[in-house]
Amino acid sequence: MNALTSGDTLDIGWLAGLLGGSHWPALLPPAEEARRQRALRAIRLEGLLPLLERATAEGRRGVTIGAYQAWLAANPGHPQALAAWFNLGVELAQAGEPAQAAICYRNALALKADFHAAAVNLGLALEAAGQAQAALDAWEQALQPEAMRRELLNQRGRLLEQTGRFAEAEQALRASLMSQAGQPDVLQHWTHLRQKLCQWPIHAHDIPELSPEQAQRHAGPLGALALYDDIDVQRDIVAAWLARKVPAAPRQLAPPRGYRHDRIRLGYLSSDFCRHAMSFLIAELLERHDRHRFEVFGYCSSPEDGSPVRARVIAALDHHVRIADMPDAVAAQRIRDDEIDILVDLNGLTRGARLGVLRWKPAPVQATWLGYIGSVPLPELDYLLCDAITIPADRAARYAPTPLPIDGVYQANDSTMPALPELTRAEEGLPSDGFVYCCFANFYKITQPMFEDWCRILHAVPGSVLWLAEDGHGASAHLRRAAAAAGLGADRLVFGPRVEPPRYLARLRLADLFLDTTPYNSGTVASDALRMGLPLLTRSGEAFAGRMATSLLSAIGLADGITTTREAYVQRAIAFGTDPSRHAAARAVLAGDAWARSLGDCAGFARRLEAALTRVRLSP
Repeated sequence: MNALTSGDTLDIGWLAGLLGGSHWPALLPPAEEARRQRALRAIRLEGLLPLLERATAEGRRGVTIGAYQAWLAANPGHPQALAAWFNLGVELAQAGEPAQAAICYRNALALKADFHAAAVNLGLALEAAGQAQAALDAWEQALQPEAMRRELLNQRGRLLEQTGRFAEAEQALRASLMSQAGQPDVLQHWTHLRQKLCQWPIHAHDIPELSPEQAQRHAGPLGALALYDDIDVQRDIVAAWLARKVPAAPRQLAPPRGYRHDRIRLGYLSSDFCRHAMSFLIAELLERHDRHRFEVFGYCSSPEDGSPVRARVIAALDHHVRIADMPDAVAAQRIRDDEIDILVDLNGLTRGARLGVLRWKPAPVQATWLGYIGSVPLPELDYLLCDAITIPADRAARYAPTPLPIDGVYQANDSTMPALPELTRAEEGLPSDGFVYCCFANFYKITQPMFEDWCRILHAVPGSVLWLAEDGHGASAHLRRAAAAAGLGADRLVFGPRVEPPRYLARLRLADLFLDTTPYNSGTVASDALRMGLPLLTRSGEAFAGRMATSLLSAIGLADGITTTREAYVQRAIAFGTDPSRHAAARAVLAGDAWARSLGDCAGFARRLEAALTRVRLSP
């Protein structure tokens, strides 16, 4: 919430003299202090506001804070003290003093218990001070007047989600939507929470005034990939989100015809140059870029996590530029000043994205890659990197921006292999002789039809189990109930905790078949499974997200892992689980250096990516 303001005029010169120096309240002799106290008591708060707003705008927030403190000290019990305490809280919060801000908001609430804005800001200040539970308690205690109820529920839902309490967050946001369905951001988060919890059906049409069309339109970009295998629907959902969230910049910075450089200046924009799947995919690519033809810049808003992969990524860049603390306009100007020829956005619509930077068009050619597997219809984006399988030529016109295919496969991979531990099935809670199906995708990718198909497969393959990754947020309980409702015993589902990368890779060796999800396939995890010699079964869809695994399987040569219908997917999974020779043939395709020659050929991938980028480079 912002500070209360006033348009009233004021004798600025007179009040400036009252400041008594550069900091207010300055130490004055007793007689002068008494004069100032009388003057402050004679001034209405709205008379001070223009000067204080101006002081803050000029970067003199200390003066503003001191002025509010002085006025409150001189006017105890004044009717306008409510506004003064609230405004002082806003200034302290923006000055990075959330604990002091919380005191001010409590004082405001003591004067008016149903002061909506103060209740919201009190929780935000406590959250910023590291007191998440106190923030939740503050919002819970404030849930009385109906006028403030929705926003406080929304704040509770947001913080509960951030702290991993998904079921409570879903309930808070549901209560808010029951009061008013027309809240796009709330609807998006509520939908995705239900996806992550595997609470099916995702949209049960039990919220008054929430139409199916509204639920679809505001499902959110990431949630849409796992809900709708429809290129046009996905694009329209993202376009609606962008229209709300990412306004156009005042102007475009890059010269439209580009620059004349001996080497192409290639910039990567990311918040994931850290211990993130993105860095594990592209670290070797960055090392292998042809420095005779390319100069590589990294514009980084990533956390300093101290991880080895972050150190490796930074070392692989010719220029590492921290933009985390830069406003979008400043970051964009830095990219423009560096005269980047091609800027590749690695976030898309994922957490940490800097779409506002892209809207300034700081490079003459801008592309998006890997972060979001679908349309990102920003006018300032020129290309969506893909391959001929993920976006066939006859579907390209339905995407925005323009698809730019990389020869071969769209996905980069790192050929280096960490040392892996030796694991046994017993250590992982798996049967020693049963057929082990697995899926280590995030739970939000598991749809109700997908799980129903998996249950059919387990019924048809005696002694088989389905091995999933536990997330600790409650989805596993929902999946166990769904399996029981389908007539499967509790021992047919096995949940393993999330583990470090070496153990995660070693686990893949223990399974017999990876069951891919649709309409949102596995990407990095699918490539990892194939690398470890684990056959993968996918159902190819219409949209990019539903064709990732098909691209990977085609590249490595395992055509038997590709299906196109639900029934074919189920029957193929059963065949792998009951026909040892068929399963052995799939294993044989992946044996030896199959992955290294195809998906793991990072040197070859670097040349193919560079060829695609060179085709679209602009030069005057």
